[in-house]
Amino acid sequence: MTLLEIFPSLRSGMPSTRVDTAVWPCETHYDALGRIAIGGIALADIADQYGTPTYVLNETEVRDRCRAYRRHFPEAEIIYAAKALLTKSVAGWITGEGLSIDVCSGGELAIALAAGIDPRRIVLHGSGKPFAELEAAVAAGVGRIVIDSLTEITLLSALVSRTQQVLLRLSPDIDVHGHPAVKTGVADQKFGFPLGSAEADEAIERVLRQPALDLVGFHCHLGSQIHNPDHYGEAVRRLVAEMARVRDEFGAMPTQLDLGGGHAVAYRSGDAEMNLYELADIIEDALDAACARNRFPRPRISLEPGRAIVARAGVTLYRVMTIKHIEGGRTFVIVDGGMNDNPRVALYGARYDAVVANRHPTGPQMTATVAGRYCEAGDILAADVRLPADLRPGEIIAVPCTGAYHHSLASSYNGVGRPPLIGVREGRSRELVRRETAADLLARDLG
Repeated sequence: MTLLEIFPSLRSGMPSTRVDTAVWPCETHYDALGRIAIGGIALADIADQYGTPTYVLNETEVRDRCRAYRRHFPEAEIIYAAKALLTKSVAGWITGEGLSIDVCSGGELAIALAAGIDPRRIVLHGSGKPFAELEAAVAAGVGRIVIDSLTEITLLSALVSRTQQVLLRLSPDIDVHGHPAVKTGVADQKFGFPLGSAEADEAIERVLRQPALDLVGFHCHLGSQIHNPDHYGEAVRRLVAEMARVRDEFGAMPTQLDLGGGHAVAYRSGDAEMNLYELADIIEDALDAACARNRFPRPRISLEPGRAIVARAGVTLYRVMTIKHIEGGRTFVIVDGGMNDNPRVALYGARYDAVVANRHPTGPQMTATVAGRYCEAGDILAADVRLPADLRPGEIIAVPCTGAYHHSLASSYNGVGRPPLIGVREGRSRELVRRETAADLLARDLG
């Protein structure tokens, strides 16, 4: 009989020899030296080679998530939401797996085109599109443009010289009860047109009056970090009914229904996430019922996962600068990154885990808050995490599930350049985006 069998309570004090693949890339493991490795490379080696802070992205995980969506939704178009993370390499991986791509700015469009993406597989989205960006999208020949306002109808009408497919963004007034900053399916918010409103009808009429604008369907986006698939079933029911109404009252036949993205991922062990099996079943059942009820032909469904494709593929590495034990308060582990490379904690109250990556600790642990280097009291990366009590400056801290909305939201606050993005696959690493330097920052300063 072992000590663990005699004293089961000892298990709670022992670190796991595994990592949670709901949070970490599936290839993550401890190597023979007790270091965390991803894609066949120890994270500590990546930190030594490229410095810290550094974003690490597992290409295999990105591709596997693309394939999972195509497997669960074989008849749907999967359109990657590029705002989650976009580089030329990432665009190539994702479109190489058969996905289309959704961009929401001229800059994202330029990256997608520079990656060699067929413009017909690009959807331009976003609220308040400047004239120059609409002009660039039309000139490039993007496949579809999502109309978000009456003004955009006027601008597009002046720009197009050949038929341009458009989707009209509608708000189905579905409250997913998430953070107020990311609830986009309710009526009282800035995106699109409220379903059934006079403004929505005016938008439909205006588009139909323009012979060069082809209204192929509707678009909606309910919010972010949605783990209950029933919300998407309700969106299908409401929007198919609206498509039937447009057929009956306007004589048009929309054929495409884009349900947006927002599928939840787990940032920490035990977090709720979207179950793709359940989502596929609910969308399928809702389509059958809504189309039968409204005697409407089945539209082609599109989904726009972004975070759900890349979040779990990413890990951010930091080096411990110092450790502060506040008498009567918390223990702070100060690292060399922070809110510049991960503003989500400050923006949304997001919660992350953090672990030591350069060794497999086996001794006592402490509860600590991992904080950043920047001049803000709110510069926190991970609160109340368990770290080894003998943690020392110079060790490597890894924060998982940082592939989405980290590189794309990063800033150069305090004059600190943004981290590099390192791709890993099958024992090899390469820079996808290099570290931003002081010279880069000065290059824009014309003073």
